[in-house]
Amino acid sequence: MTSGRKYPAEIHERAVRLVREAMAEEPSASLSATVTRIGQRVGVCPDTLRTWVRQDQVDQGERPGVTTADAARVKELEREVKELKRANEILLAASSFFARTLDPQLPW
Repeated sequence: MTSGRKYPAEIHERAVRLVREAMAEEPSASLSATVTRIGQRVGVCPDTLRTWVRQDQVDQGERPGVTTADAARVKELEREVKELKRANEILLAASSFFARTLDPQLPW
């Protein structure tokens, strides 16, 4: 868990579970009404809880979208690409430096 999160993971999981259980017990209830009711009980902003529930639905395959695992993998790969590009720049600069050192008449 990152330090920027307002709610602990336990509250996140509990709130989503309560909304899912409430929706299962009363399928005719709207998501907004259920999220508002549960959010007040557990002390979570309804908009935040709605986002959590929708992301959980994506993670469970019930709604289209990018899963949490896929988003984390993309972020990891983007970080790796950034590191590799930086390493390539360093290697290019080093090879240029050594080429000039070995043959100062080259146009580099």
